[in-house]
Amino acid sequence: MNINELNSTDTITAGDQFAVWVTANGDTRKVSLSVLKAAINDGDTVADDKVTVYAAPSATGFTVTLPDNGESAWLVLTPAAGYAAGTIVLPSVAQAVEKQELLVNCTQSVTTLTVNGNGATVTGAPATLAANAFFRLRFEPVAKVWYRVG
Repeated sequence: MNINELNSTDTITAGDQFAVWVTANGDTRKVSLSVLKAAINDGDTVADDKVTVYAAPSATGFTVTLPDNGESAWLVLTPAAGYAAGTIVLPSVAQAVEKQELLVNCTQSVTTLTVNGNGATVTGAPATLAANAFFRLRFEPVAKVWYRVG
């Protein structure tokens, strides 16, 4: 049967089956969506699919709030100058998901940086940023903590 002859579906569940070629066995076998998802996630040690968020603060005391969409994000922070203070508000703890990552790059210095966990604990966040500095946080949902991982 040709794939174009199959009926379409708009929804799938964890138990639905997919055909896969298993090289070790030399044949086609079935796999559930939940097993396929786990295999894909295990192989994805660094998320390259971050949504880019741009912010260009124009005064000291700025606040940048990251979106509550459950997606990993890359914050490109381009302040107009070096500032004495700034705050980055992370996604709310209710919307953060396991292994969600936030990568932050900053082109100017921020003398006093506050990273607001928005209901979660933040461990290891920098208290200051030099020009062209960066850091990365990853969310762990059991303890509800954003950990610095880079």
